[in-house]
Amino acid sequence: MTGSARRRTGDSRYGERVPLVAAAVCPHPPLLVPEVAGSAAAELNDLRAACDTAVRRLLAVGADSVVLLGTGPVTGPIRTPATGSLQPWGVDLDVPLVPGQPDRGAVLPLSLTIGAWLLARHEAPPPASAPRTTAPQTNVPPVAAVQVAADAGPAELAALADEITTTGERVALLVLGDGSACRGEKSPGYDDPRALPYDQRVATALAEADLDVLLDLDPVLSAELKAAGRAPWQVLAGAARAADGGWRGELLHDAAPYGVAYFVASWERV
Repeated sequence: MTGSARRRTGDSRYGERVPLVAAAVCPHPPLLVPEVAGSAAAELNDLRAACDTAVRRLLAVGADSVVLLGTGPVTGPIRTPATGSLQPWGVDLDVPLVPGQPDRGAVLPLSLTIGAWLLARHEAPPPASAPRTTAPQTNVPPVAAVQVAADAGPAELAALADEITTTGERVALLVLGDGSACRGEKSPGYDDPRALPYDQRVATALAEADLDVLLDLDPVLSAELKAAGRAPWQVLAGAARAADGGWRGELLHDAAPYGVAYFVASWERV
């Protein structure tokens, strides 16, 4: 979001509502980055490819801006410059929100760090004959980042969804969020029999762009199952509903290789 879109949630001075034009949903495990995964990088090749497909479709709609949306310590926009780091996962790699930005600025949470990394994979390098100072060519429009607290309630989520859809721009959303982390005894949250039904419900909702199901996800159950995507998915559903019109969803990936559910979906307007 730019300009008026960066005002705090609750500010009513936005201008005319412009529809959300597309959305992509991806997970945000650090292992998605090959440098972090190391010798195990190939285990997530299919997931990485699905994310690339979803992002490619998102960029193809020609939106005025792309907004990264994921969980963070508080709810609200992150102003540029902003940079994420993968140092906590053993790799000395910084991921700027905007490629080539001059300094680190604000700190991106993990979800938005992975989102910025996914977008950066679609930056075209400058021609070989270009000076080293030449910036990458890009098909990526201006990028902004919004974080949402994992425990955000309905009013807070609805206000954020409204902010996203009243920017005065045609917005595409890249939504970052994992499913339950309780799929098996070796999962981060150990085994919970409620996890599979929960994830199946989310997967079906993402495949069918079912806004009601996403908005009805129980925040208490989601927290107990360590589902990091609950709040971002509900902001997506609220933004899609506020934009009016119908939506077509496609589920590109659904797996839980390490006991954590990873979904990739692509949404377009119909």
